[in-house]
Amino acid sequence: MKAVFLKGSPPAGRDPLCNRAAAAVMARAHALSWEVKAFALATMNIKACRGCFSCWTRTPGRCIIADDDQEAVLRAWAGAERIILLTPLTFGGYSPELKKALDRAIPALLPFFIRINGETHHPQRYPRPRRLLAIGTLKGPDSESEEVFRDLVGRNALNMSDGEATTMVFSGDVPLSEMEKRLGTEPFFGGTAQ
Repeated sequence: MKAVFLKGSPPAGRDPLCNRAAAAVMARAHALSWEVKAFALATMNIKACRGCFSCWTRTPGRCIIADDDQEAVLRAWAGAERIILLTPLTFGGYSPELKKALDRAIPALLPFFIRINGETHHPQRYPRPRRLLAIGTLKGPDSESEEVFRDLVGRNALNMSDGEATTMVFSGDVPLSEMEKRLGTEPFFGGTAQ
């Protein structure tokens, strides 16, 4: 199984909860012998999307911003069967690092339109069955942020043509062993939800 893991957490050491969640994800993926391409977005040079749509018109499938690290993310994304997102939640949304990387994933779409359940969307440039897991972290329980996160991920998954999207939120001081246990029961990783 090929997976892309976009870690939208702050640099190592600044968010222990995100660090533990990342370690739990990697432990689970390695236990399953997945081929994981992980990107620590906070350490990468990824510029903001210009909204120029050159990736659709002038340089189809390639972002016109060629002097940063996003091209490696796009190459891995194109071949992935699983996409894993990790982010500290801010009002239910993604971290700035993850948001930039997702905005810059537009070259993975075609500029044409299709209808999905009565809504207009863009088809995938590299169609393949994919599944999405988005993991959010919170300092403490916040059901409203969790609900916004679920809705956001669901809408993004629809735009990415992902067959299934799963969200998981860890809050408080969850130990690594508990994270690994929850991930082990997650169908995304082949587990059986309880």
